[in-house]
Amino acid sequence: MKNRLIGGVLVGIITLVALFAGGAITAIILSLCSLVGVREILKVYTLHKSPFAILSYVTTLLLYVLLYFDKAQFVLPMMVLFVLITLAVYVIQFPKYKDTDMMRGIFAFIYASILLSFVFRIRSMEAGLLLSFFVLISSWMNDIFAYFVGSAIGKHKFSPKVSPNKSVEGFIGGILGAGLIGFAYGTVFAAQLPLSGLYCAIIAALGAIPAVIGDLAASAIKRDNQIKDYGNLIPGHGGIMDRIDSILFTAPIIYYLVELFNVL
Repeated sequence: MKNRLIGGVLVGIITLVALFAGGAITAIILSLCSLVGVREILKVYTLHKSPFAILSYVTTLLLYVLLYFDKAQFVLPMMVLFVLITLAVYVIQFPKYKDTDMMRGIFAFIYASILLSFVFRIRSMEAGLLLSFFVLISSWMNDIFAYFVGSAIGKHKFSPKVSPNKSVEGFIGGILGAGLIGFAYGTVFAAQLPLSGLYCAIIAALGAIPAVIGDLAASAIKRDNQIKDYGNLIPGHGGIMDRIDSILFTAPIIYYLVELFNVL
């Protein structure tokens, strides 16, 4: 319990520093998280020292360099090139690696680097600091409400084979709770946010849905590969992927919802 508390405090501090700092510091923290995340995923498949891993590490650093220098238009071409080089490595070293190894390398990069990079994109927006907290509202607040609602009235299992403790009632309660906090947050910071309280509630609630899916997907991968945690970097919590699994799916949804509501 002591280790878990210490780990939780460390995660909280690093998260707040990443969000409040902005700029280079945020880019560095997120890129390091992505690099560790890529390694943790590939280690599950014993590919963390393979050429696919090296390619993913290098491309991850390039991704954050492009985003830091406001060159997001080059991210898609970079991804195409990354896939082509990955295919080339697979062909050149055939049959040392299987096609599944190649696809796992691509998956690790998209999963741990591309998805997490949307946190930096949100932070770089106008009012980015305030907007970036929607990622936490949709993931952390959703978790809290889902736990209490599920504990109180949860009867119907949401995904019993992946996470027996999650209930349909908790799932709904988490979404509604995140929406409620989002509305309150939007009301308090109405003068600084480019969105109305209603839009803030919708963003927080919709962002909570992929947060649950992300959490369950990460758990399913662990169950498939018979591991308890992705790593032991964070005391009492496991690896980086054990802590950011819900954020990975929430951040892109929130980014595009903010973009959408800003033009409506």
